[in-house]
Amino acid sequence: MSYKNIRKECEELWAKNKYYVLSKSHKEYLGIREYLKGNELDVSFLKDKIQKIKGMNESRKDFSNAVLHVWGYFKEDASAVEKQKLFNTLNEYMEERSNQTVVIDYVNTLLKKYPNEYLENSTFLTGEQDKTIA
Repeated sequence: MSYKNIRKECEELWAKNKYYVLSKSHKEYLGIREYLKGNELDVSFLKDKIQKIKGMNESRKDFSNAVLHVWGYFKEDASAVEKQKLFNTLNEYMEERSNQTVVIDYVNTLLKKYPNEYLENSTFLTGEQDKTIA
């Protein structure tokens, strides 16, 4: 496989998984971003890295950070009421009065109203992260 094809495959894999990785560990997210800037990429290495991240414990701070990044795709179109609902839902999660599923469900509600192909393919929002990386 050519370098160009390997880079493309790595970039596509990263595009699908980057918010999920960010939701688990900001440090790992930055590490993978740095890795992808390199000239010697390996799709198997990236798949393994993402697979290992799936086993990490939940980090409320990192999950919240990922949701706020995703919010950036909606902030121009969403109403003040929708923004407030998202931030209230996220706050309940941060205070341990809710769980990640409730937050993701609301973000997916916004995604249905304000479609975005990039986010529609994100494992962070689709639940695809529960499957083994192929």
